Amino acid sequence: MIRLDDTSGSAVAAAIADERRRLGSPTTGMVLTLLILSDEDNASDATNAAVEAARQHPMRIITLIPKPGKVAARLDAQIFVGGDQGPGEVAELRLRGELAGYANSVAVPLLLPDTPVVAFWPGECPDVPAEDHIGKHAQRRITDAAGATDPIAALEARSKGYRPGDTDLTWARLTPWRSVLASALDHDVSLIISARIEAEAGNPSALLLQAWLRNSLSVDVGLIESGGPGITHVSLATDDGQISISRDNGIHAVLSRPGAPDSPIALPRRHYAALVSEELRRLDPDEIYGRTITGLFS
Repeated sequence: MIRLDDTSGSAVAAAIADERRRLGSPTTGMVLTLLILSDEDNASDATNAAVEAARQHPMRIITLIPKPGKVAARLDAQIFVGGDQGPGEVAELRLRGELAGYANSVAVPLLLPDTPVVAFWPGECPDVPAEDHIGKHAQRRITDAAGATDPIAALEARSKGYRPGDTDLTWARLTPWRSVLASALDHDVSLIISARIEAEAGNPSALLLQAWLRNSLSVDVGLIESGGPGITHVSLATDDGQISISRDNGIHAVLSRPGAPDSPIALPRRHYAALVSEELRRLDPDEIYGRTITGLFS
């Protein structure tokens, strides 16, 4: 670890370059710059998840932690290059005092040239991420409504402030559910009449799943509270009977279909690093997410 106190963005960039030269490891293998804008509570988990994701997507991770207050403006940095931190680079930057409002100025000297930029807010985030000073640099903008104080209100803000290139980890949490449902519907299925979701109260992913099913099937989709964890049951009513997926323990599920024996399936709740890694696999706009989030409260 390299520690720089009361420093500057340019000095941090120089320190990373010096360490790269010392290790004999150039940055040519880096595929993107990830900017994490976080409070102290969420910074560690978000950075650790990004480090895990860097094993698949070598990148420069810049965690910006604004710490406003009546103190002198200063920038303190901790830098990790290679080694146990994986194939990427990590710089945790604490912006104190007045500097807390200028994360953009600190981040710009640290962006890798000629590579995409991804912005990530693991907790509270701007109403319109694409118009934020950090978000304007990014081709892809990742938020997490589940990390906000009020997840449902955060999801509503994402709906109103959506721009192509936005995504949310609540959507990535649905990937296994959407895959199983799509697979179940690959078989010959009679007309779907309605659908129902059961999930713990205040689960933002359940709202997104409700909107996705409503848009995909053009049927009414009910949402009922359950004891959790997360989403516990999805059922599709058809002319021939009910197709259902039940998951009571957050790990294993049972798929039931008319005229077929029940099928046990693995449907575990996903680790944070896996969610981040999934969203870093694509840098183009996710059109299905865009249609789902913008129609969520309409």
